[in-house]
Amino acid sequence: MRPCIAVAGPGQASAREAELARQVGGLLARRGAVVVCGGLGGVMEACAQGARDADGMVVGLLPGRDRGAGNRHLSVAVATGLGELRNGILVNTCDALIAVGGGWGTLSEVALALRAGKTVALLDGWALPDAPSATAAGHGPIRVATPAEAVEVVLPPA
Repeated sequence: MRPCIAVAGPGQASAREAELARQVGGLLARRGAVVVCGGLGGVMEACAQGARDADGMVVGLLPGRDRGAGNRHLSVAVATGLGELRNGILVNTCDALIAVGGGWGTLSEVALALRAGKTVALLDGWALPDAPSATAAGHGPIRVATPAEAVEVVLPPA
């Protein structure tokens, strides 16, 4: 089965966040991963665009009941009807998560993924100074500096 990597980030992304997300999506697709995201705009759309431009598969987990509300770069749109509760589905679907930038929804996805024992890469986003690092005794987020580093963290070489 292909790995499923979630990409989370703000729906209102800065130009820098969008570019980082686009690069992350493309790199994940070229490594054969299925990209899973919230399916709307901002980081979600930029990541989906990067993955589709690299002929990848993108699954969008939408908050509402309208599959047509997803961005145009999705391969599959899933209308959950769950609002922000879809974040739990996203975390349970993925093998690991990359957070690009940060908003409250992104922070909830990071927290849920860490609680579930998933690998989490933080790219240009939330600083969680009191969280254990991945190199410490506990399981924590891994801060990365580039899209390539984020992808290496969640998809280590075989």
